[in-house]
Amino acid sequence: MNYMVGERISIITSKSQTTRHRILGIVNGEDFQIVYSDTPGIIKPNYLMQEKMMSFVSTAISDADIILYVTDVVEKPDKNQDYIESIRDAGIPVIVVINKTDLASANEIKTLVEEWHAIFPDNEIFAVSALTGHQVDSLLEKIRTSLPEGPKWFPDDQLTDKTERFIMSEIIREKILLNYQKEIPYSVEVEIELFKETDKIIKVSSVINVARESQKGIIIGHKGEALKKVGTEARKDAEAFFGKAIFLEMFVRVKKDWRNNDRMLTGFGYS
Repeated sequence: MNYMVGERISIITSKSQTTRHRILGIVNGEDFQIVYSDTPGIIKPNYLMQEKMMSFVSTAISDADIILYVTDVVEKPDKNQDYIESIRDAGIPVIVVINKTDLASANEIKTLVEEWHAIFPDNEIFAVSALTGHQVDSLLEKIRTSLPEGPKWFPDDQLTDKTERFIMSEIIREKILLNYQKEIPYSVEVEIELFKETDKIIKVSSVINVARESQKGIIIGHKGEALKKVGTEARKDAEAFFGKAIFLEMFVRVKKDWRNNDRMLTGFGYS
């Protein structure tokens, strides 16, 4: 989606569950508007937050004119059989997109395409690389010509349905995913308590919520060095995205077992 929109709307890491929300990416051409819906990856929920993440997937499927079933050269075709069945039964056109072809040989890609054709025999398979752009333009053209005609839903200059606060919180969460291991990144939710923009600078006050007291010390690190590193990296990316200097404050707060608390999850946007 980021490649097609032309902006880094969704955060990217190699870790699973990087995407937690349904995020719209809007592409405008001379005679078209395409609205992409980036959803969390398919998982078997272990707690309430993950259940709500999967509800975003179900809602996106029910709203879609075309389903892009995105897999990659690492994922096996026999994974997520339940969702594959629900997608085939949805009565919506499906395009299977095999991403990360830059990590596989031509023979490996050919075998994967054949395996996916066996699962989706009536649908087109595109083997692409979002990193290099290989075959992405062909995929875009296929999407454009397959969509039904209809009115524009968003202004021409709008890139996403998400707010600047949400994008800022995701930039910070991406740096946490990249800098911490094991359970820590999955126990964190970032809130933006202040986002105040002036002509020259954006002042941001953020809170990193963790599920247990022991996680607070890990996030902060020795003499605050770990938190400082996250803040520096997040500030640089935010300045590149927003095109302004960023003054970023960061605090860490314990909200016990927030991932299973419906009220807290609603406050964090999982509704």
